[in-house]
Amino acid sequence: MTDPIPNPQSPIPNPLHLLVIGAGAIGCLVGGKLAQAGVPVTLAGRQRFVDAVMANGLRLISDGVTERMDAIQSVASLDDAFRHAAESNCPFDAAILTVKSYDTATALAELGGAAQKTGLPVPPLLSLQNGVGNEEAIAAAFGPQRTIAGTITAPVEVPDTGVVRLTKPKWMIGIAQWDEQQPAPVFDALHRQLLEAGIPVTLYADARSMKWTKLLMNQIGNATSAILAQAPGTTFAHPSVANLEISALRETLAVMAELGIRPVDLEKYPLGTLAPLLRYGPRWLLRPVLRKIVSGARGGKMPSLYLDLEAGKTKNDVLWYNGAVARWGQERDIATPVSRLLNEIVLHLTAHPEERENWRGNVAKLAQAAQSRTIE
Repeated sequence: MTDPIPNPQSPIPNPLHLLVIGAGAIGCLVGGKLAQAGVPVTLAGRQRFVDAVMANGLRLISDGVTERMDAIQSVASLDDAFRHAAESNCPFDAAILTVKSYDTATALAELGGAAQKTGLPVPPLLSLQNGVGNEEAIAAAFGPQRTIAGTITAPVEVPDTGVVRLTKPKWMIGIAQWDEQQPAPVFDALHRQLLEAGIPVTLYADARSMKWTKLLMNQIGNATSAILAQAPGTTFAHPSVANLEISALRETLAVMAELGIRPVDLEKYPLGTLAPLLRYGPRWLLRPVLRKIVSGARGGKMPSLYLDLEAGKTKNDVLWYNGAVARWGQERDIATPVSRLLNEIVLHLTAHPEERENWRGNVAKLAQAAQSRTIE
């Protein structure tokens, strides 16, 4: 059992004492911006990250200008983070979770263990993770009052450990209360803290609409690109691949409709407005539109599922993308053959990297696999 949530009427400190879990591109960007604004931030990553920050500071590159941030505290484990917090008698007011979805369960277990060892409370968590299922895991572990849903669209890359580069100046965070009936008391203070740090934030009324709409964005040109090892702009040039993408989007929209989740206009992407066209419009019309969208949004950057495969990772976030659609579809008796197929192939290639060469650029092989599932 977790400890009680602080009384919502009790004063919330300003600035908040924040913990960022995950020192990848998103964790470094958000944590660095907050620390730069004078917010006390502890960033938990791996030891090589801690060593790099101690030697050279956390560096943020934007518009060709490099800023070094030395105010951020970096630690190699959540045990270290909580021990330092206990020694300074300064518990964390909130945490921001930025690890890959396949690392969520491990991170939550370590968080609970670190809190129990020190006697400090588990702070409310804002998930800035892609895919569907992370907020559910947080709420199951620590309760809905400790769960804040989030999305982030940030064109970032990590050229070196402890260095993050913004490739485009515009980026955005979206946040929403996970459970309006049991809201996180720190929500408003965290929102204010992000804004005061110069981080653009949009509030959403419905957390699930926000997360599932972001899923629509993330899945476009992701799994097919990972399987074929080609940039999305290239894969979308093939009508058979574009048709698969359209089918996957339609399956997602069908599952959303069954769950009573409405797509929304997310940031600059009018997916709420375009949803009827995506679901029912003619494929010949949608193919060039989607290719233009995916080429403009991703540019030459390869998507995340491909990057995990290319890096030889033993896990893959596809389970929280196409896999999530397939799971919810099975539960609600909605046919999701494309989502299941893409999920299975990516997971197979994750487990059998030696077979990747057979799929590189092999559009015919993917089309044949789809046909064997009697996919239209």
